[in-house]
Amino acid sequence: MTTFDTLKNLKHPCIQRSAGELLLTLAKNTESQFEKVPEIMGVICAQLSIISQPRVRQQIINTVSLFISRPKYTDIVLSFLLCHPVPYNRHLAEVWRMLAVELPSTTWILWRLLRKLQKCHNEPAQEKMAYVAVAATDALYEVFLGNRLRAATFRLFPQLLMTLLIQIHHSIGLTMSDVDIPSGLYTEQEVPSEVTPLCFAMQATKTLLLRTCCLQEFNIMEKNKGWALLGGKDGHLQGVFLLANALLERNRLLAQKVMYLLVPLLNRGNDKHKLTSAGFFVELLRSPVAKRLPSIYSVARFKDWLQDGNHLFRILGLRGLYNLVGHQEMREDIKSLLPYIVDSLRETDEKIVLSAIQILLQLVRTMDFTTLAAMTRTLFSLFGDVRSDVHHFSVTLFGAAIKSVKNPDKKSIENQVLDSLVPLLLYSQDENDAVAEESRRVLTICAQFLKWKLPQEVYSKDPWHIKPTEAGTICRFFEKKCKGKINILEQTLTYSKNPKLPIRRSAVLFVGLLSKYMDHNELRRMGTDWIEDDLRDQLCDPEPSLCIITSQTLLLVQMARAEPKPKQRVNWLQKFMGRSSA
Repeated sequence: MTTFDTLKNLKHPCIQRSAGELLLTLAKNTESQFEKVPEIMGVICAQLSIISQPRVRQQIINTVSLFISRPKYTDIVLSFLLCHPVPYNRHLAEVWRMLAVELPSTTWILWRLLRKLQKCHNEPAQEKMAYVAVAATDALYEVFLGNRLRAATFRLFPQLLMTLLIQIHHSIGLTMSDVDIPSGLYTEQEVPSEVTPLCFAMQATKTLLLRTCCLQEFNIMEKNKGWALLGGKDGHLQGVFLLANALLERNRLLAQKVMYLLVPLLNRGNDKHKLTSAGFFVELLRSPVAKRLPSIYSVARFKDWLQDGNHLFRILGLRGLYNLVGHQEMREDIKSLLPYIVDSLRETDEKIVLSAIQILLQLVRTMDFTTLAAMTRTLFSLFGDVRSDVHHFSVTLFGAAIKSVKNPDKKSIENQVLDSLVPLLLYSQDENDAVAEESRRVLTICAQFLKWKLPQEVYSKDPWHIKPTEAGTICRFFEKKCKGKINILEQTLTYSKNPKLPIRRSAVLFVGLLSKYMDHNELRRMGTDWIEDDLRDQLCDPEPSLCIITSQTLLLVQMARAEPKPKQRVNWLQKFMGRSSA
């Protein structure tokens, strides 16, 4: 009986014992018989499931270990082991878990297995995922479980972690029908419906963290639903951010190693590859070590991302800049990107706008006046934005910008400050308490800029329509202060069509009060038809309080048009609505 006849007839225990010893002998004497290795591996993989004796099984695993530890055979052995259905059956799983390799070879073997997966990520996008990507991922999971290559796992942790995270991104939403499975590898019944490429990538990533003592990081991910985020189409980057922050918080040295690994990876692969790498990288920039990175690898790269057609890269560019701006040494470099950051305020994506605002709040005190003025004009257009956070923080940044204007430039920006008064005053009535409070706070900043002292009634949290006396006091103050500077009536009227009821109602009420208190001769010179036409549209509003206030405002406008000057003042809204202003 020849050597391979013996290997192919392993059903009898006595032949199994002989075969085990024979395989070890072959493994030790194949230096000049390279062509035999594929055939031996083929027989081992085919016959492994029928070997029942533990001692023989161990000899088989030792044989595989000897082959795989020799650099010229490593890829051949890996190719044979990977060309089997996943999840691996218990026999092949045992081989992966029980590899008995001497320490110097462990890193080489794990690296070659890792490279099998990485090569799939570096290939141009295909219609289907390469099967070897799924098989290598499952193999890594089994290797981590076995923990026989522990030293190599620690040594290659940065590469392993990032490769598996990229594999997760590539696997989102895929089933095994989206994998290019070699013909004949499965029968139709052998592919479990619950098995997906994503489940293998998740298993491997979790096991990697557990085997490398990243228990706190694992716990943070679990407590914050990080695994669900990581494996979700819309939440993947949030999951990446969470894991990166956990690593930075719990294992700063390891996080820094990952950061340096990522520098050359950011321009490799397709968008999924780049986005996952970039997401992890930008979070690690909070580390003090980030200051040592040359600007070409951080600020210059973010400049390109801010102009990228993919909005996710623009988000990552801004997120990276925000993390860098926390390092004082980096601020001068970041200031060179201010025009791009200010342009980001015009984006439709809320995350981009809010990220830009957060960066600008850090830099506003050091801006030159030209940039500051351009920014405030853009911010003014965001007052009343339907995205409440955008509205809120654009007002915050506007206030910070006004406070930052130096004395020589104050005259140049005074008109912008004057134009902001009516919007801020009306939005102090917003239904969103945070927006209303911030509008009052920034209105105070603008008043201080103009050297005005606001009446105390401005700070009341009660709606104007239930406190018309207070509203009247506020109106008289602003009508007097703004006279000859801005057309406060025209500006207020534009808000009568605001989508928010409290703002429409406040604007209509304020128009009525202005008509009552302003110079009626001036009102007649302006004409009132345009005011009345706008107001009549509000008479059909389904909200009764607005209809009532609009009716009385129309009456006041018509009276003002007919009268040469204001008559004795009465609490008209109290009288019309039949309620006390107290």
